[in-house]
Amino acid sequence: MNEKILVVEDDHVISHFLDLVLRSKGYVPLVSETGFQALGLFISETPSLVLLDLGLPDLDGMEVLARLRESSKGTPIIIVSAREKEDEKVAALDHGADDYLTKPFNVGELLARIRVALRHRPFPDEEQPFSYRQLKVDFAKRVVLLGEEEVHLTPIEFKLLSVLIENQGKVLTHKFLQEKIWGYETSDDYQSLRVFMASLRKKIAPPTDESYILTEIGVGYRFRED
Repeated sequence: MNEKILVVEDDHVISHFLDLVLRSKGYVPLVSETGFQALGLFISETPSLVLLDLGLPDLDGMEVLARLRESSKGTPIIIVSAREKEDEKVAALDHGADDYLTKPFNVGELLARIRVALRHRPFPDEEQPFSYRQLKVDFAKRVVLLGEEEVHLTPIEFKLLSVLIENQGKVLTHKFLQEKIWGYETSDDYQSLRVFMASLRKKIAPPTDESYILTEIGVGYRFRED
């Protein structure tokens, strides 16, 4: 059965273009040009993924995002928006978005991110839990705990954390991380990687000043090792 993708976009030209692109790749697009219509389709059609514009005529996209997350914790939501400020991207990720792509976008990159989001589902049961100081990660259940509090990570953030943990103590370059997460280097000079890493760091910030994720300036990142 082909995956249903809910496209929430008020620009008719863009929504029509996305409809054609998705159909050509075997997806089943459900197109909505308003927030209220999108919420209705989300409940009635249970799509596998949502492409959400933030500039809608009836509801602000952030409100639509919040309502979608109330209905489903696991459905991937990719923001596709002209809003390009880093704080707006971080806010969307904090409100439950799994990924963020700025308009104008490259179709190949959008399709790659869709594939990544759909692919990043529960990890194999044989994965062993990880524990480091206050941080605990159950890969099989995709549960992250900081102390006794559960931390919600988007699929991209969870994959980033998993790759860092898998290579604990090693410096991972920007290029290496991009290829691991997206399958290729993005065209935004690592901005997407920096946004996701900042969001991940904020969510798993320990009670001390010692971040679990260290920045190697000009090179990349590594997970702290005692």
